[in-house]
Amino acid sequence: MRAVLKKDPAPGAVLVDIPVPKPGPGEVLVKIKATSICGTDHHIYVWNEWAQNRIKPPRIMGHEFAGEVVELGSGCLKAKVGDYVSAETHIVCGLCVQCMLGEKHVCQNTRILGVDTDGVFAEYAVVPEENLWYNDPSIPPHVASVQEPLGNAVHTVMAGETRGKTFAVFGCGPIGLMSVAVAKAVGGTWVVACDINEYRLELARAMGADLVINSLKDDPVQAILDATKGVGVDVVLEMAGAAPVYQQMVKVVRPGGRIALLGLPSRPLTVNFSDDIVMRGVTLQGITGRRMWDTWVMTRELLRSGKLNVEPIITHHLDLADFARGMDLMTEGNCGKVILYPEGLK
Repeated sequence: MRAVLKKDPAPGAVLVDIPVPKPGPGEVLVKIKATSICGTDHHIYVWNEWAQNRIKPPRIMGHEFAGEVVELGSGCLKAKVGDYVSAETHIVCGLCVQCMLGEKHVCQNTRILGVDTDGVFAEYAVVPEENLWYNDPSIPPHVASVQEPLGNAVHTVMAGETRGKTFAVFGCGPIGLMSVAVAKAVGGTWVVACDINEYRLELARAMGADLVINSLKDDPVQAILDATKGVGVDVVLEMAGAAPVYQQMVKVVRPGGRIALLGLPSRPLTVNFSDDIVMRGVTLQGITGRRMWDTWVMTRELLRSGKLNVEPIITHHLDLADFARGMDLMTEGNCGKVILYPEGLK
């Protein structure tokens, strides 16, 4: 089979022909119909500091996918050949305190598909049966393949009350863009999107943003306060991890509002907790992954209902062999989600 392999501890990756893997006990073999590039995959490809400290090549990349179960390992209890599936990419232990409390998304022993195990940038991939998500057949593979990052957006938006709320989204990468549409779909009345990339701000408009702000051209704090008559927004979604945002977000959230943090800053940052958080009664939430499995259920139902349309942010469809072009598009910031097809474009 064809697969994208992070062969060496250096920038780049290679397309290789390797044997189709065999599923072990409790595992299934999936024929991959569509797989999407994640920011994590890009980190591994460019070989940044995080990747250097985490990835142990050789490793097949990729973790977001939709496909068909074609073989079962021993001991499988539910999966059947022919099932149309995606997967929760966090492989959890099931035994730690967090797992026992129903908080598997923060399992202290988490391994990640395509990071700690071989992934899905390939024609076939082995996946633990317990991680399978059984897709609604009405959801096409290119959309089903982005449910994992979409789940991050759903989790971030839905971590608090949404009905009748106003939102500010800082960072219009794919998950930030998804969160714009999710916020509108679940009762948000007004959503502003902030970024420094005009291409992605246009995508934010397509996803339903009521106001977009280029933070290089306009002060987002002043623009948001002007638009809300000095009140600020009920909810801030921090999706960028950019240092300036952490000073801006506390100025635009109203007293008593909430800030949900999904972005990952590259260094420690200073926040005036006394004045900006405590004395203003602001709720601060750290968000990681997707709640298993309630976030997946909400994501499926939003897609199936027709209230959530993610098509505008799926901007490129490429053959698996063109993975490097997809990575370059991400480096340039001139894309939304890039979908790769291991079977080739049809």
